[in-house]
Amino acid sequence: MSIRPDWLDPEPHVARVEAARRRDVHAALAAEQPGIAEFAALLSSTAAGELEAMAQRARQLTRGHFGNTIQLYAPLYLSNYCTGGCSYCGFSSDRKQPRHKLTEEQCQAEMSALRQMHIEEILLLTGERAPEADFEFLCNFVRAAAVHFPKVTVEAFGMTEEEYRTLNEAGCTGITLYQETYDPTLYEACHRWGEKRDFATRIAAPDRAFRAGLRTVGIGALLGLGDPIAESISLYQHAAHLMKTHWQGGISVSFPRLRPEAGGFQPPHPVDEKRLAQLIFAFRICLPDVPLVLSTRESAAFRDGMAGIGINKMSVASRTTVGGYENGRAEDNGQFEIDDGRDVETFCTMLREQQLEPVFKNWDAVFR
Repeated sequence: MSIRPDWLDPEPHVARVEAARRRDVHAALAAEQPGIAEFAALLSSTAAGELEAMAQRARQLTRGHFGNTIQLYAPLYLSNYCTGGCSYCGFSSDRKQPRHKLTEEQCQAEMSALRQMHIEEILLLTGERAPEADFEFLCNFVRAAAVHFPKVTVEAFGMTEEEYRTLNEAGCTGITLYQETYDPTLYEACHRWGEKRDFATRIAAPDRAFRAGLRTVGIGALLGLGDPIAESISLYQHAAHLMKTHWQGGISVSFPRLRPEAGGFQPPHPVDEKRLAQLIFAFRICLPDVPLVLSTRESAAFRDGMAGIGINKMSVASRTTVGGYENGRAEDNGQFEIDDGRDVETFCTMLREQQLEPVFKNWDAVFR
């Protein structure tokens, strides 16, 4: 029996991508309510020749649904202890690098540094569940962060529905949880040991989070692991499933590409910037009101070009090391190397020069 859920079957749509003609691409660009057939057409090599038209349509939809704004957030790494065996990750338990976790005092210093940068939305991160940084450790820092930030989200290990409910009660508003790859065979090969090795449990985690009362879930595929066409179609199917099943909540979609890390993992299916732009435009055209997120993994030039043209939310001034904001920890390896290292002021100046308004304030606190 397949471990894939019923809603996940990319193969028929991969065939549509390969068969797409110019008329199919034009029809997708003109569709008022595009679906997966149109999405497949927009992923095709034929659509790659229509990238400017896709960009214009994506820009129109982004500005129409989100205005001339870019929502900003910053990640805060609480711990790099990890029991997982992800072959592509700098935090994997077989990586030879110093391990750290924040104390309460250090976390307060990190949060103070972020507040001085005017950050109001933070994403708390850890490695996979470990004795040094378990659920209680994470939950305590969620409570601490919720005192100071209007929006606190978590990117950590998959949890039970009851654990997600406890996070919600502690002040967490949502989670980010990438499936990494939607190919079960590749997933097993990449996740060599640890809790995360269970494909079915991982892919059902966003459903558990929504049932527990969390308001937002961010999903994504780690681009470079698997075939980008099949991964993108599966990611679209995942988004469609969550929007249909948990319509009261909100989802966002991220586009993380593999970056250099301590283990030297090389992407088997590298995705260049042109292909990445095409994927983002396709998602915007077919999911016009879903927030699309681009992190500092990408270059400054690429992020500048995508701001407001598909992308409406970005991380800024990110550090992927534990204690990176207050103490620097430049001597340590982070989870991966970032590319866009600009500070908040420089980044916001760029946005304003493009007639885009950086948005720090999040109004979720009003609804608590």
